[in-house]
Amino acid sequence: MNREQVFAELKSILVEDFEVDGSAVTGDAHLYSDLDLDSIDAVDLVVKLQDLTGKKIQPEQFKAVRTVDDVVDAVLSLVEAA
Repeated sequence: MNREQVFAELKSILVEDFEVDGSAVTGDAHLYSDLDLDSIDAVDLVVKLQDLTGKKIQPEQFKAVRTVDDVVDAVLSLVEAA
């Protein structure tokens, strides 16, 4: 998976599962303030990303995630670690 593929998958998840406006999903969009996700949504997002990557995501890996790009970076680091 490359960066563009991860971003496209993430955008799809945010639009379809969390009803986020697709035009609001940009690399620097903040998950909580810009996209209106809450802590429960964040947990659901981690589960969706685990399904996407087939990897277990540790909560510590997601504590520093604030923006869409942060999520993409976290997913890429998981995929590359394999």
